[in-house]
Amino acid sequence: MDNFGYYIGLLIALVVGILLIKKVASCLFRTVVTVILIVIFAVVLHYLGYF
Repeated sequence: MDNFGYYIGLLIALVVGILLIKKVASCLFRTVVTVILIVIFAVVLHYLGYF
């Protein structure tokens, strides 16, 4: 039953995320997603020892 609370939280986060995507301008959203992906990529490369 511990996972049930996790899934409910994940579902709520997903719904809020979808609503925010619809409200925020698409250009701003694309910029934020791109920056997040670049940061994730840099962290992965750092942990693998390439960066």
